[in-house]
Amino acid sequence: MSFPLLTATAALPAIGAIATAAVPASKRTAAKWLALLVSLATLALAVVILVRFEPGGDRYQLTESHAWIADFGVRYDLAVDGISVALIALTALLIPFIVLASWHDADPLETGSKRWRPTQGFFALILAIEAMVILAFTATDVFLFYILFEAMLIPLYFLIGGFGDRAHEHGEKAGATQRSYAAVKFLLYNLAGGLIMLAAVIGLYMVAGSFSLPEIAEARANGSLEMAQSTERWLFLGFFFAFAVKAPLWPLHTWLPNAMGESTAPVAVLITAVVDKVGTFAMLRFCLGLFPEASKWATPVVLVLAVISIIYGALLAVGQRDIKRLIAYASISHFGFIVMGIFALTSQGQSGATLYMVNHGISTALLLLVAGFLISRRGSRLIADYGGVQKVAPVLAGTFLIGGLATLSLPGLAPFVSEFLVLVGTFTRHPAIAIVATLGIVLAALYTLVLYQRTMTGPVKPEVAKLPDLRLREIAVVTPLIVLLLFLGVYPKPVTDIVNPAVQHTLSDVDQKDPQPEVEAAK
Repeated sequence: MSFPLLTATAALPAIGAIATAAVPASKRTAAKWLALLVSLATLALAVVILVRFEPGGDRYQLTESHAWIADFGVRYDLAVDGISVALIALTALLIPFIVLASWHDADPLETGSKRWRPTQGFFALILAIEAMVILAFTATDVFLFYILFEAMLIPLYFLIGGFGDRAHEHGEKAGATQRSYAAVKFLLYNLAGGLIMLAAVIGLYMVAGSFSLPEIAEARANGSLEMAQSTERWLFLGFFFAFAVKAPLWPLHTWLPNAMGESTAPVAVLITAVVDKVGTFAMLRFCLGLFPEASKWATPVVLVLAVISIIYGALLAVGQRDIKRLIAYASISHFGFIVMGIFALTSQGQSGATLYMVNHGISTALLLLVAGFLISRRGSRLIADYGGVQKVAPVLAGTFLIGGLATLSLPGLAPFVSEFLVLVGTFTRHPAIAIVATLGIVLAALYTLVLYQRTMTGPVKPEVAKLPDLRLREIAVVTPLIVLLLFLGVYPKPVTDIVNPAVQHTLSDVDQKDPQPEVEAAK
């Protein structure tokens, strides 16, 4: 039997989570270092997956299959395609930076205070989420995916409610109330989506007699599985609803600004750059793979919802007073672009959407983490409490600017390539949708540059006059992210080479080909 690489990559952070939680209470620093080392080792295994994956080979590779709940046909089936490989690499890459940026986020609230925050538990929860997200990206058994899809909500609930941002304009007591509200809202929204998905999962098994994604897809392709049109559409809606909540897509997005605003900045990165990608990934793998006809039927409505997300998220970002809520609404706009690329049903659109998932994860991580460093220094999330920061902390201001420019998809930085591909891929089939979506680019420039102008330029406010610049640990967090944004901005080929074959398989699932350009015959 070959080495179970996928299981090992997920098992390592799971075991690391248990070991970190078991570190004695007096050894908080040891728990931090253990979590960081485990995340780096997981990254090393993700690199091995990248090396062993053959983009031109079989659709699903590094497969693992074992009987699990045999009486109900549930199996422990894992495999990766190009899309999941790219997202596993993104997850494994970001977790070490999240751990390093969170170094003091779970320290005791006061020196010598009995109000002790369980540092070990904080880092253990981060590793547990990493393990479940990696398994979700590799699961080809629908029921196994569902369990992981729901299970990752529990550690996130505790990270939001128990380890939220301490910077609150109305004090610690009000902050605790808001954190609890955000955590409960996050949990209820996602549980509601998960319960509807569970009904659809059961319905799928009743129709197909299997939870195996490859088996169901093959049965549909050879005609041995017949599914009534109405049944397929209802099942599609059950899956899509859950994924749209997770994504998040308008109008199911309202939990995200609360969750990101009340979380620490690294946990906000974990939510939007890592966990939320499970929703958009699942649209590609399960909605299009299991319900091709229903996906085409729903495409016009989904594209309209995506455009609303793009414009609505960007407009609300323009009007925000809170730095992290602004970034949250910007992310809603960006997820609209991703969903639009997926349901454009073109190779450029879906390649751009997958590349957008990766690039959005990196750019949002950079902007949010630098914003978190800034907020921790000043103790406020309000934009109005800042001004002139670039004069007292030029390195911090410079990295904040790079993150902002990446967010508005400046040419030369990674998100530009993916946004361009999404718009081109959408325009070839749905030109009106693509044209309206470009308004999101204009609004992105507005909210990003206004944010920078109000916080970093102008007269130095007395409250920020003595803010320290980025420290060595913080520079170690942001520098690799900047390098990646620049590299993928000028040379995205390493990612697109991995992703493109998987995209072609997805398009074949829904029986779609790229529209051919209309060329007027020569007279």
